[in-house]
Amino acid sequence: MVLGDIMLDCYFWGEVSRISPEAPVPVVNVKEQNYTLGGAGNVAKNLADIGARPLIIGTRGDDDNGKYLVKHLKSSGIDARGVVVDADRPTTQKTRIVAHSQQVVRADFESTDEISEEVQEKIVKFIKRNIKDVSGLIISDYGKGVISYRLLTEIIDYMNERGIFIAVDPKDVHFMNYRRVSIITPNHHEAGYAYHKKITDEESLKQVGFGLVDLLEARSVLITRGEKGMTLFEPDEKFTHIPTEAQEVFDVTGAGDTVIATLVAAVAAGAKLHQAARLANFAAGIVVGEIGTSTITREKIADALENGIKTKGPGAPTKLKLT
Repeated sequence: MVLGDIMLDCYFWGEVSRISPEAPVPVVNVKEQNYTLGGAGNVAKNLADIGARPLIIGTRGDDDNGKYLVKHLKSSGIDARGVVVDADRPTTQKTRIVAHSQQVVRADFESTDEISEEVQEKIVKFIKRNIKDVSGLIISDYGKGVISYRLLTEIIDYMNERGIFIAVDPKDVHFMNYRRVSIITPNHHEAGYAYHKKITDEESLKQVGFGLVDLLEARSVLITRGEKGMTLFEPDEKFTHIPTEAQEVFDVTGAGDTVIATLVAAVAAGAKLHQAARLANFAAGIVVGEIGTSTITREKIADALENGIKTKGPGAPTKLKLT
């Protein structure tokens, strides 16, 4: 089950050969346009592509983009029955113009106002009616209004009572409300901001990581650290450093979605938490080598596990061994 801000990502692909006479900006000659799922939609797409059965819950506008979004979700193997139509807000769309593999500009169509009590009630009722066979909940918070204090407290309590694994991809504004979850996956900037301590070295990293475990009463905290990989913190001062899988980075868009989707799918399939984190790190190393919002697939993972991910510069491909 994926609960959060569902988005539609639009890409214009083209070339630049001149500067506009109207303003000092490049003129992009568009050659191609395509749409992908973003936000919670990208999390659900990752889950579907690695073999899970995602049920997505969120909102869309009463507009053409919303209708296309639902169609795209269904064609991607995602159960979209939990997408509530909210006539008071547009479907969130992020439009990116890319030229020569570089993003030139992004335009956002969205509302960040909190969803109404009526819509929240519809979401709560839907979740409670459809809890059967759910083995994990991912809360994908992009700060677009779906994730509220009421939803967090009521749904987290409800899932904990039933022993369901809860993972959160956080947003700063709600950080202190993600309490008693199974795992939360902030990047090092978000983690440092939430704990009011900048992460500058391994000592400060440990202080922030273990501090958040205690502060949030969480079963674990996974801090993603860019080129330094990620670190998993668990109670009783247990931590695991996971170095990055060396890979030429083209685009980090959606990498966090890949991490949380792969991790929760692995846990649901029976992996230990540190094994799931290593696999998630490996999956992220694959998608950052692709341009645009990208998802992982079973085929990509299988190929990488067999043949490895090529390292930057000299050296053999990196292979993953889950121990």
